[in-house]
Amino acid sequence: MASKLVVKVMVGVNDPERCAQAFTVATTALASGVEVSLWLTGEAAWFALPGKAEEFELPHSAPLSQLLESLLLAGTVTLCTQCAVRRGIESKDLIPGVVIAGAASFVEEIMADGTKVLVY
Repeated sequence: MASKLVVKVMVGVNDPERCAQAFTVATTALASGVEVSLWLTGEAAWFALPGKAEEFELPHSAPLSQLLESLLLAGTVTLCTQCAVRRGIESKDLIPGVVIAGAASFVEEIMADGTKVLVY
């Protein structure tokens, strides 16, 4: 099993099934003992803001807010720098525990030995 899983989610309410799948896979890996890092990019960037995950609905899916809470407690959640800037999101706006980082940090993270990457 990989020592670390990086999940990059680029979709949000525009593609709810892929979005929910990304969060579900990330939290399932976390529950299995895998170190998990979730990157919020594109439309998923909005989930870095308070209340946005609570607004997400998909029938027969775990509540996104609960999945995000699990990731914040036991994994890491990073918001893409460019995605934040494009949406006018600043560090002061974020849910506690979410950090903003750019491509260099993403590349460093995914190039580590034993890391697996999933993109949604």
